[in-house]
Amino acid sequence: MIDGRRSGDLLLPNYVGGEFVTGGTSFAKVSPVTGETLLHVAEADAATVDAAVTAARAALRGPWGAMGEGERAAVLRRVADELERRFDDLVAAEVADTGKSVAQARTLDIPRGAANFRTFADIITATPTESFTTVTATGGRALNYAVRKPVGVVAIIVPWNLPLLLLTWKVAPALACGNAVVVKPSEETPSSATVLAEVMAAAGVPDGVFNLVHGFGPGSAGEALTRHPGVDAITFTGESATGSAIMRAAADGVKAVSFELGGKNAGLVFADADLDAAVEGSVRSSFTNGGQVCLCTERIYVQRPVYEEFAARLAKRAEELAFGWPSEPATMTMPLISAKHREKVLGHYELARAEGATVLAGGGVPVFGDDRDGGSYVQPTVLTGLGRHARTMREEIFGPVCHIAPFDDEDEAFALANDSEYGLAATVWTRDVGRAHRAGTRLEAGLVWVNTWFLRDLRTPFGGVKASGVGREGGTHSLHFYSELTNVCVDLG
Repeated sequence: MIDGRRSGDLLLPNYVGGEFVTGGTSFAKVSPVTGETLLHVAEADAATVDAAVTAARAALRGPWGAMGEGERAAVLRRVADELERRFDDLVAAEVADTGKSVAQARTLDIPRGAANFRTFADIITATPTESFTTVTATGGRALNYAVRKPVGVVAIIVPWNLPLLLLTWKVAPALACGNAVVVKPSEETPSSATVLAEVMAAAGVPDGVFNLVHGFGPGSAGEALTRHPGVDAITFTGESATGSAIMRAAADGVKAVSFELGGKNAGLVFADADLDAAVEGSVRSSFTNGGQVCLCTERIYVQRPVYEEFAARLAKRAEELAFGWPSEPATMTMPLISAKHREKVLGHYELARAEGATVLAGGGVPVFGDDRDGGSYVQPTVLTGLGRHARTMREEIFGPVCHIAPFDDEDEAFALANDSEYGLAATVWTRDVGRAHRAGTRLEAGLVWVNTWFLRDLRTPFGGVKASGVGREGGTHSLHFYSELTNVCVDLG
């Protein structure tokens, strides 16, 4: 089903306590490429979620809880090896669920999944804890040292845009720290998470350490999981409104939360930039993954001397992006995840026109003359002409769209970029080294890229400010969330 065509009457199960379980109700998974029903998914009810949390808590009291860091790291490396052995299956699952190109899945999504497990296997065995020798009031000595312990049962809720990448980004450090997890993938992208459950079993991860429940949010598996009293911490990536709802649910149990939420990210193009690189970089940052990346730049501000040229060149490149079946090597675009999401994005296109935008490229729906006409495609779209208070400039669209506006000087550029309730990422294109460093301190964003976009070192902090999130993950920052430190003080006399 690699091109989004029906694969048969499959039923994807939940994975609880080392067993695949179905029963109860199910829901359809629809191809974003053709609109056909690909398969069905077993929806976890409250009893199934409870069984998953119970299995996770039991695993903490079993052999998993007795393992040292080196043993857990060895398990993570076996998971990475098994992910690579199942590489083609994971590509097929990811492409069928999302409609992204095979080329992207093979070069980004699946390799990053394996890299996440190897990276955190390395980090957990190489990161020290603190120790101090203290002089006591009587002139003696005391030794203080920190012991790292797992938080407990972690609920992991991930979105549909980069399903395996974001899931492994959270599961790997959670397991490295000795936790047990209950995972709920998006209802739109259940397949690669199900393959990951098979990978966990094949890699010898003890029963109950990794559990998978399928379903929706309110009134389904998501709500049951976030409200469960046996869950100790919740990590979530998704839209800000959902994050707020989860935070309210977590407040009752004073549960730790880590949220990576939405963004209305700005790109700044200065007149001294390498314009070729800025145009191509902005094509990637605006349209990659159908614009369905929280890090995409929906607002691009260009210094006035190069504004007209940049806008014309970006619009031309947007119109050149190749539509094709996911398996075709030349394919550069992908559908939106669902018909519902397409209606949302098209609604924003219409809103932009109503607010007075000029459409330089796109703005509609492509016509293929084949089964893809039943899918959820929209055209990559470039807009100009809107003021900073327009809804199109304030609300996250999460589609292949950007708005271009001019600025005159550095202070104005930084002010425009910061004029948002969000603060996830920003991109700066300039040859001025001083300006590049000033951007890092003056832009209100968790990540600032200079002359690049989406370049990640897994050891660095990742997260947003303002409405874009709570906390940081990545490298040792992930260890801080997924573990608790106990200070041990020993009087040495």
